[in-house]
Amino acid sequence: MSKKVLVLGEARDGALRNVSFEAMAAGKKVAQGGEVAGVLIGESISGLAEQLIHYGADRVAVVEHEKLAQYTSDGYSQALLAVVDRENPDAIIFGHTALGKDLSPKIASRLQVGLISDATALEEEDGEVIFTRPIYSGKAFEKKKVSEGLLLASVRPNNIVPLEKDESRRGDVYSVNTDIKDIRTIIQEVVRKTAEGVDLSEAKVIVAGGRGVKSADGFKPLQELAAALGGAVGASRGACDADYCDYSLQIGQTGKVVTPDLYIACGISGAIQHLAGMSNSKIIVAINKDPEASIFGVADYGIVGDLFEVVPMLTEEFEKLKATI
Repeated sequence: MSKKVLVLGEARDGALRNVSFEAMAAGKKVAQGGEVAGVLIGESISGLAEQLIHYGADRVAVVEHEKLAQYTSDGYSQALLAVVDRENPDAIIFGHTALGKDLSPKIASRLQVGLISDATALEEEDGEVIFTRPIYSGKAFEKKKVSEGLLLASVRPNNIVPLEKDESRRGDVYSVNTDIKDIRTIIQEVVRKTAEGVDLSEAKVIVAGGRGVKSADGFKPLQELAAALGGAVGASRGACDADYCDYSLQIGQTGKVVTPDLYIACGISGAIQHLAGMSNSKIIVAINKDPEASIFGVADYGIVGDLFEVVPMLTEEFEKLKATI
């Protein structure tokens, strides 16, 4: 049965995040041949609408307002609900990002419906869309479906393959005017502590360090390897607690949950809290001096050795390989 689906696009620094296109692919599957409308919320953001159409949207609703320049749950919820009132969709799809994790439950509460959060896969069974999501820190998975009423779901970045970009696609772009009021949160300044370059939550390659890096300087070889692979640098909570790096790099149960194509764990023992944030990575490579380290239990490839010897060797070999391509 076809459905009308809304997909929230998410922008950062004037560009759409990759998770927007992944959410669009999920929305197309949920629609089952029905209409899919993208939603863009912000200030002067309409120029990004065409990209959503190229990745599958049939039309795009744009809500622009000076009070939407920075994300606030009050402002964005008012904007999205205005689009919901106009479109009357059967489903709304979010990215399971910091923004999506904050906004989706607020919208679900306002609409008095349930929410399937952090979905990692979608499949169609007997005309219904089934969502798969991890539970118990990724040690098990459950399947869920919405049998009646409005469907709300968020999808984990790097798990849903975006549709192929089609620049020949055309669709309507229209504005939704609404008065954004009663903003209880005022953002005066945004200070970003994340490293420059690839977004950790969307990185295809992550090089992560634990207590084994021994110091802040110990992250330099990891940064060089990540740069050679076009990836991002992450860390375990142990490394963050030791002040080797900022908590914005933390991966784990109380940090970011990532699903890269390649995860290289350097000097990370493999505590269950850390595994909860990266165990679903497609390929895991562990580098540790302790052959009994727990991280080897989840690794596809293991290297027993000193990371300060192994990591520079890997960087050198990857640089040589890149030079031949």
